[in-house]
Amino acid sequence: MKKRFFLFVLWWIQTSFPLLAQEVPKSQEAIRDTNTLRHFLKTGKFYGHARSYRSATLNQNRLTDYYAWAVGGGIGYQTPKLAKRFQLGISGFFIFNLASSDLARPDPATSMVNRYEIGLFDIERPNYRRDLGRLEEFYLKAHFGKKSILTLGRQVPESPFINPQDGRMSPTLTEGAVLDVNEWPHLKLRSQYLWRISPRSTMRWLEIGESMGMYPVGVGLDGRPSQYKGQTESDFIAIFGATYKKSKWEIQLWDTYVDNVLNTFFVKAEWRSLAKGGTNWMTGAQLTIQKITGNGGNPNAMLAYAQPGSAVVTSGRIGKESEIFDWYLNATHIWSQQRYLMPREWGKEPFYTFMPRERNDGFGNLTAATVNTRFKPKKHIELTLSGGYFHLPDVKNFRQNKYGMPGYSQINLGLTYQFDQYLKGLSAFLLVVRKDKMGSTYDDSRYIFNKVNMVHANLILNYRF
Repeated sequence: MKKRFFLFVLWWIQTSFPLLAQEVPKSQEAIRDTNTLRHFLKTGKFYGHARSYRSATLNQNRLTDYYAWAVGGGIGYQTPKLAKRFQLGISGFFIFNLASSDLARPDPATSMVNRYEIGLFDIERPNYRRDLGRLEEFYLKAHFGKKSILTLGRQVPESPFINPQDGRMSPTLTEGAVLDVNEWPHLKLRSQYLWRISPRSTMRWLEIGESMGMYPVGVGLDGRPSQYKGQTESDFIAIFGATYKKSKWEIQLWDTYVDNVLNTFFVKAEWRSLAKGGTNWMTGAQLTIQKITGNGGNPNAMLAYAQPGSAVVTSGRIGKESEIFDWYLNATHIWSQQRYLMPREWGKEPFYTFMPRERNDGFGNLTAATVNTRFKPKKHIELTLSGGYFHLPDVKNFRQNKYGMPGYSQINLGLTYQFDQYLKGLSAFLLVVRKDKMGSTYDDSRYIFNKVNMVHANLILNYRF
């Protein structure tokens, strides 16, 4: 129904106004009338995105391997300003499964299902091979002041913990009211009130509590499967952010309040030296403080998303930057005995040690150290190489290890090529990930499958216009 509505809107825009224009007397056809609705809409902005995404995961020995090839495309439209203040926007995206393994079939040795390739499609219908569609953006923007904007409706999120996490075919999207205040030269403010979310790799729009548990839920503090899916009571998310940037410094403050579940305070400070010879030094520090709110999502502790307690996370970075080569040394530690929690459905984490294809959500007493490098020998080519060591609590320490993930090492190799001239707008990205276990798995394949001792590869083509 949503797909038909989206196509109807685009068809209506393209066909209705030329018909109206036919009613203008022929004597006036040669006169360009800039006061018509047709001319107004023609000065708006159409934009599009096409993507091809190939993914493969090779697990160790007899554990199941997977592959998938998805293609998709979308189009959007944003009107010019009406009365110098208002804009409307709409966009949608469609996905097709060209080829894939049986993504719903559990691995025989572990009874666990696919983790990565399933995310290219609809995780609720993993083997659905017809077109998947979603109305992504549908908003009204109101401009005021110097550069301030109020956006109402469906939109792309932007905050440290709720963000597009655009590492699959379709990103995370939110529905709500977002106020961006940009009236001062060095300070920006952002307030958000969100009441619905469409998580990455899903086609539905969900209430806040309903969206928690769409991805694997891990285990509770007693080691039994978590039961919060479909049981979490939360009506909204309120976010406030402030960014101050002047001279060598950038400071960000964010508070993310999840009704009846969690409150997460995040602060980041970064310093960059003046460039000398085209290079500069930088250093950064982050502090995250998280506390439970209400009853953690449900008055029954067995059904709650979060248990009483708090978590503290610190993260730091030092590095050197230039146009051709960057390097960074990063470290993160979760100090608390409680788990740091943030629904994986909502976005990737902001910590400096974050590496694509893994998360730190669900752990307590974690220590991570990573090295990131970026090499850009030519204008159109970029090579990235990252490595990390993640010391995690024992897989049987259920209180501090929600997903049964052993300590591991990870290496990511990325290659990006930006096309030019006739193919301008087209980019190719190759990512190869290797993860190896560093902690005990007790000879249990459930702690290995799709987690460690594996290779994961992606080849992604994006065309934006």
